[in-house]
Amino acid sequence: MARLSTLGARLYRGETAYDFVGKRKFWYAISVLLVIVSLTGLGVRGLFLGVEFQGGAVYNTPDSSSLTVEDAREVVRETVGQEARVQTVGDSGALRIQVTDLETAQSDATRAAIADAAGVPLEQVDAELVGPSWGEQMTEKAFQGMIIFMVLVCVYLAITFEWRMSLAAMVALLFDLIITIGVYALAGFEVTPGTVVGLLTVLSYSIYDTVVVFDKAQEKTAELEKQSRFTYGELSNQAVNATIVRSMNTSITGVLPVAALLFIGTGLLGGGMLKDIALPLLVGLIAGTYSSLFIAVPVVVDFKLRDPAIRAHERNVLAKRAERGGSAPSPAAGQPNSGLPGQSAEGRTEEEADAAAHAAATGQVTVERRQPVSRGRTRGRPSGKRR
Repeated sequence: MARLSTLGARLYRGETAYDFVGKRKFWYAISVLLVIVSLTGLGVRGLFLGVEFQGGAVYNTPDSSSLTVEDAREVVRETVGQEARVQTVGDSGALRIQVTDLETAQSDATRAAIADAAGVPLEQVDAELVGPSWGEQMTEKAFQGMIIFMVLVCVYLAITFEWRMSLAAMVALLFDLIITIGVYALAGFEVTPGTVVGLLTVLSYSIYDTVVVFDKAQEKTAELEKQSRFTYGELSNQAVNATIVRSMNTSITGVLPVAALLFIGTGLLGGGMLKDIALPLLVGLIAGTYSSLFIAVPVVVDFKLRDPAIRAHERNVLAKRAERGGSAPSPAAGQPNSGLPGQSAEGRTEEEADAAAHAAATGQVTVERRQPVSRGRTRGRPSGKRR
């Protein structure tokens, strides 16, 4: 833990770093691959929408029921000719049987068949019927809430930061949304109103994490035109490295209780609302951390490089750097010098400091403080005393 704390402090001070922005094409490729896999799963398997969205009926058998999962599916298939989604509830032997697209008469017949197969009175089989019109309204409201959320976030970021950062945040949000939906499609998880609540919650967290990085990037690049040592991309990369430990710590402390909630909700309580909310939270927390570091800021840099002023500044920085030997400085090398011409505070020439700092900024080496060169002992004046 001590080493992790030391690494975080060195990342914040710019003494060591990973080149997120410089290697953005690699992470773009990884992100596109993940999106393709998610969309493929969505197109091939599709989403399993719960009865709240499609309409249908949910039956709950008592603990004393002897009905198995396979028997319940067979009963529903013989009664209404549809496939049922059957889940066990805890370790008691109770079952939750979900059948979509059922009318009232079909629902009553299915309930009676389940009670007869389970060997229990009809009154002990709980039934909940959801009409298809109500399910359509739920679907429509869920999409409306998602669109309104993203529009408001886009406007807020455009006012607080700038429109480029707003667009980059939308790209990161869409990535989180696609990945979460893709996991649901590939794993066959049921989509319920709790899923929508969890998804909106995790998108809010992703925005929070992205705003933290954007705020640091804005602070780093506030006086971009007043200096000629760093490009916009290098300053943005410093911002990501300065906030990465905070993002990771926030994500880990968020994932651990959500994972515990998911396992408790699934293992002990047999699913239900706890699982429906915790599952998208778990997937979205991981995807949101990834998108904040590897997508949001790099996309902003690509947008900013379309600005003629930013491109001109970058050409100016690179030209001056080429005159000094083609190396980029880092914050550690930008400290006030020691007063000796051509030397930094660490006893190195400016060219040596810049070269070491550039390597640190791109994650190649660590900038270490060098000890001042010993100039040897000097003799004092003779005391004039004879031995």
